[in-house]
Amino acid sequence: MEYRLSLPISEEEIEKIKAGDIIYIDGIVVTARDEAHERALEYLREGKALPVDFSKVAVYHCGPVMKKNEEWHVIAAGPTTSRRMELFEYDFIKNFRTRIIIGKGGMGEKTAKACKEFKAIYAAFTGGAAVLAANAIKKVKGVEWLDLGMPEALWIFDVENFGPLVVTIDAHGNNLTEEVKRKAMEKAKEM
Repeated sequence: MEYRLSLPISEEEIEKIKAGDIIYIDGIVVTARDEAHERALEYLREGKALPVDFSKVAVYHCGPVMKKNEEWHVIAAGPTTSRRMELFEYDFIKNFRTRIIIGKGGMGEKTAKACKEFKAIYAAFTGGAAVLAANAIKKVKGVEWLDLGMPEALWIFDVENFGPLVVTIDAHGNNLTEEVKRKAMEKAKEM
């Protein structure tokens, strides 16, 4: 199936989406890599206010290339490898109730468990399609935590028709990446 989603998205909408479905997103997408995940969880522990309500946006594992004239402009916004965020993603989804995580390369069991328990999905954006992603970003709404550096900051993007994204983990715990790995290992043993 193919879905056109407008953020924020409800738990009921998320539960309809299955691993293998294609989605396109309209609304606010916020980039967050390792350091941003770590800082957000640190702020939570310390009781500090977060600059973004992560329950209302999609979180994108991306270190965009930006340029500033009078305003910020996106040059490239391809996904970064999500596996690095596996360490943080369960707690991130649990505490912030983010419904959509976007990245590249799939995620593991802890993220799939969080998606099932807290009704979220993980969707893969094609690596090497940084310009396609940038073209779907209609406006840079802002940037937070720029002290972490351009790739690690929270970039707040207003996107339209952002995709295609392939859902590899759904809210029912299905994980296509792990399933493909398992099947490949079975085939390897047969050989």
